[in-house]
Amino acid sequence: MKRKKLLAGLLAFCCAASFSITPVFAESAVTRIKDISKVQGVRSNQLMGYGIVVGLNGSGDSNKTVEVLQSVTNMLKNFGVTINQDDLKTKNVAAVMVTATLPPFSREGDTLDVTVSSMGDAKSIQGGTLLQTPLRAGNGSVYAVAQGAVSTGGFTAGNGGNTAQKNFPTVGLTPNGAIVEKTVEDDLGEDGRLSLSLMRADFTTASRVAAAINMQYGNIAHAGNPGRIDINVPGYYRNNIVGFVASIEELPVMPDNVAKIIVNERTGTIVMGGNVSVDGCAITQGSLTIKVQQDNQSSQPAPFSYGSTMTTSNTDVEAQEAPGHTIVLPATTRVSDIVGALNAVGATPRETISILQAMKASGALHADLEII
Repeated sequence: MKRKKLLAGLLAFCCAASFSITPVFAESAVTRIKDISKVQGVRSNQLMGYGIVVGLNGSGDSNKTVEVLQSVTNMLKNFGVTINQDDLKTKNVAAVMVTATLPPFSREGDTLDVTVSSMGDAKSIQGGTLLQTPLRAGNGSVYAVAQGAVSTGGFTAGNGGNTAQKNFPTVGLTPNGAIVEKTVEDDLGEDGRLSLSLMRADFTTASRVAAAINMQYGNIAHAGNPGRIDINVPGYYRNNIVGFVASIEELPVMPDNVAKIIVNERTGTIVMGGNVSVDGCAITQGSLTIKVQQDNQSSQPAPFSYGSTMTTSNTDVEAQEAPGHTIVLPATTRVSDIVGALNAVGATPRETISILQAMKASGALHADLEII
């Protein structure tokens, strides 16, 4: 009992010190099905298009950007204006790529935020206006059209060699700049079936999710694989799919995770799951310090002698080995005992990482050790 209190005290002290490791204890907790899964088929779609930003104050693409010259020439032809491409000056125009994310269940007339990114050698697209740009999905269909003023949130100021820049003036945002032109229809539960996809595939978690649903609605769910739970929609919910999904999302379940330790060697941060366990083992930690010092001395001859001044260099080597600290770690399933024992031997973050690697190599540590 005293040993456990001592380890708990050491753990609290070492976690408060500036040089200590930063453990995060993640005990298994009850959560909602909504937080660990999503309904299959309910997803966003990526949209992309090529466009032109005009109205720049001399910060656009140079005449070396061929795509701008061709784009402006073709656009003017659509308005009945014919011009020689070699006569164009495009310093107020920039070629850009426009991207957006189409949320699920979007309908015609909804608006989207779009990101506008320069693809040429423009210095800034600040203050420009994006001309009408069709946005296509991966299947080539146009789902939205974007147009509007571009806000960069950054700037470039100065002349010659003295310039100042804030953020990225070649990437901007057009809030509500795209209008959805095509409704995304999702036939959710139309055939009386739904499927849930786990965010992290796991046999135990999938089985627990299916059991929680069956406990509430009867035998309507089963785990098709570790990442998918198939559900038969009850007859009385066929006309209220939204309400049925909402009720399932609120069901409590205890997810299961593989025992894992994440180590960030750059910052000295160690994150351990609550299900990490170790076998009984002994840890010895010590350090060896070697100092090499050089002492330069000079020897002067006697007055009126024929001797000369001599310089000598004396090297002093001193080796010191700090006494090793050994602690016996009993078999335990408590993460606090593991971290407390490592702090008890005075281990620094880097030494703790080496100790964990050695424990894993010896087979005493039952967890996946991942270094990022």
